[in-house]
Amino acid sequence: MEITFLGVGEAFDEKIPNTSMLVRTEIEGKSVSVLLDCGYSVPPKLWQQGMQPDTLDGIWISHFHADHAFGLPALLVRFWEEKRKKDLCFLGQKGIESFVLKCLNLAYPKFHPRLGFSLRFEEVEPGDTLTTFGLSWTTAVNDHPQRDLALRLAEKEKSLFYSGDGRPTSETRSLAAGVDLLVHEAFHLSKDIPGHGTVAGCLEMARDCKAKRLALVHIQRDLRRERFKEIRELARSVQDVEVIIPKPGDRILI
Repeated sequence: MEITFLGVGEAFDEKIPNTSMLVRTEIEGKSVSVLLDCGYSVPPKLWQQGMQPDTLDGIWISHFHADHAFGLPALLVRFWEEKRKKDLCFLGQKGIESFVLKCLNLAYPKFHPRLGFSLRFEEVEPGDTLTTFGLSWTTAVNDHPQRDLALRLAEKEKSLFYSGDGRPTSETRSLAAGVDLLVHEAFHLSKDIPGHGTVAGCLEMARDCKAKRLALVHIQRDLRRERFKEIRELARSVQDVEVIIPKPGDRILI
């Protein structure tokens, strides 16, 4: 399973694209590609991957904030321009279908019937386990002002946890147990702010969950700029978990 960090930024970072990941793998000889979140600054980074229009299989949306979902209309209309034919599957919480169609209609009214390819929708609520594209999808609610579902994406013995936004909960900690890669929002260094994760809190979660690796994303722009050395030193002080602070374009294998 290969993970490409298209963006690692928060909502209003002028330099770093919104947090989003492209996950690629091969299952039973067939290539599978899924996108995790698609904020308004993400599509150009996906286009730079040089993928063919029918390559992407599915898109996961963790929650309905703009920096995680408002890139969808541009993505869909470019697929139309490029003459995509394959169905595209959207996965997320209850309401994912109405949200995606509303976004598309607001950006490009009456365009949905013209797309030339079908949109499918799968709800993955906590307590459910969905298997699609040969991958297992399970979720739990994170602590965020807008309802956010953390995701555990698994392929046989390999697993990835993605928080979306928010502060860890007991449910998301259980969901992340033993994962190969834990990707979590770390908006602040250690200040406890309702609805957002911290670097210190993510380190604690990774240890408790016995994650093999932790990737810190969605770091507040001023914190990243002014205290990056402190963040890096704190990450390096951890002995029992490999901690990375990825940049846009970084790729890792699990």
